[in-house]
Amino acid sequence: MDTYVVLFKGINVGGKNLLSMKNLTAALEKNGYLNVKTYIQSGNVVLRSKQLFPGDISEIVSNNFGFKPEVLVLKKSDFLSSIKHNPFHPNEGKSAHFYFCSKKPKVNTDKLDKYIDDTEEYKLINKVFYLHAPKGIGRSRLVANIESCLGVSVTGRNLNTIRKLEEMVENA
Repeated sequence: MDTYVVLFKGINVGGKNLLSMKNLTAALEKNGYLNVKTYIQSGNVVLRSKQLFPGDISEIVSNNFGFKPEVLVLKKSDFLSSIKHNPFHPNEGKSAHFYFCSKKPKVNTDKLDKYIDDTEEYKLINKVFYLHAPKGIGRSRLVANIESCLGVSVTGRNLNTIRKLEEMVENA
C-alpha cells in the first residue's frame, strides 16, 4: 500500500467544476481508496492505494459529478523529493510556489524572459517549476502564461499548502 498526493487542476474556481471535498472523499472511499484526506477546496488529496493512475480519479469524478478534471498524481517519495529540492527560502510560504508538470517541460526561455518580472526568480528541477514571486502571483504575467512557457499542463501550489500536504503525507 502506497501513499499518494492527488492534485486537481481548475476545480472550484470561478463557479466552475464545483466539487465538494466531502463528496469527493466519499466517492474515493467508495472506490476502494483508503485514508482519504483533503485540504482546502482547491483539490488537494492524500490517500493510500495499491496503485493509482490520474485517469482513475478523473473517471470517478466524471461518473459521480459530471465533469472530468485534470488530475496530477504524485507518489509520496516524489512529493517529498520536490520539497527537499525547493531552491527558495523555507519561510517564503506565500511567495514560493511549486508548479507540478504533467510531464517533462520543454521550456521556452524566450517566453519566460518576456513574462518574468524583475522581482521573480525560478528554477526547474525535474518536473517541478519553482517560482519565487515576492509580489504575489495574482498579477504575475509569468504565472498567467506559465503553461505556454513550459509547453505542458501544470498545477501550482504555494509553499504553505505544500507544507500542509507534507504533514498529511507523513501522517497517512
